Amino acid sequence: MKELLCIMGPTATGKTKLAVHVASGLDAEIISADSRQVYRGMDIGTGKDIKEYSMLDKTIKYHLIDIVDAGYEFNLFEYQQAFLGVYNKLKKAKTLPILCGGTGLYVESIVNRYDLVEVPENDEFRASIKDKSDAELVDMLANTRDAHNTTDTMIRERIIRALEIDMFKQGRTNDFPKIDSMIFCMEIEKLLLHKRIKDRLLQRLDEGMIAEVEGLLDRGVTEQMLYHYGLEYRFVLQYLNGELSLGEMTENLYIAIRQFAKKQQKWFRRMDRNGTKIHWLNAEKDVETLTQELFFAWKSC
Repeated sequence: MKELLCIMGPTATGKTKLAVHVASGLDAEIISADSRQVYRGMDIGTGKDIKEYSMLDKTIKYHLIDIVDAGYEFNLFEYQQAFLGVYNKLKKAKTLPILCGGTGLYVESIVNRYDLVEVPENDEFRASIKDKSDAELVDMLANTRDAHNTTDTMIRERIIRALEIDMFKQGRTNDFPKIDSMIFCMEIEKLLLHKRIKDRLLQRLDEGMIAEVEGLLDRGVTEQMLYHYGLEYRFVLQYLNGELSLGEMTENLYIAIRQFAKKQQKWFRRMDRNGTKIHWLNAEKDVETLTQELFFAWKSC
């Protein structure tokens, strides 16, 4: 039997609802794979939909939601460590974990064992390269063992940091555990997804998304950090600052979320092309049918 069940997919495809139905049937608990739902006080804009974790008279336990205060910059390494803490606890209790969310990077860091470590600054190394040009540092980086983002070569500090990390990793092995996982991904026809995104956005505005952003500002979360937290907060700030009318904000945000969903889809497809085995689910089907399809695949593995 697999050790981890993953349900991922673009925004507004019904991931959480399906995960709750599956968790109810398998006596499982849900671990969130959402980069923004970790923040307390950011409920509407991030689409936490906590009420979805209740089914009839049963409430499904969830993890890695509301674990840090808004204003903090949570990173991928911290997510991996937090996930492992929950995963090991559930494994010891012989409870199946369901990893559910739309942040492909978070899911991939778990199922494909990203080798992330805390690396201190190396003052001796930095002193030894202080007279080297950026081009020389880029050449050094090109010859290191690990591949890097192109962004590493755009800013000198990032080049140095990438070299530092490579030096630290040399000779060590990846100690992130190999977790035998079964991965499901929601897919949906484009126009229907767009309708769901629009309906969900209007619902969030009705539920008080603008007031939520005002409240975060009142509690001292900076505009710069809110911009960092994603589309909903970025566009609402533009509205609050008088840069957009309410209608312009709504329409521009709708278009931006559509574009973001497309990027999510590309990420999941890339995972599939690169060898991550994914079972695709048609999100246009009702949740009961999807649950049964998933159960059949899960029990057949």
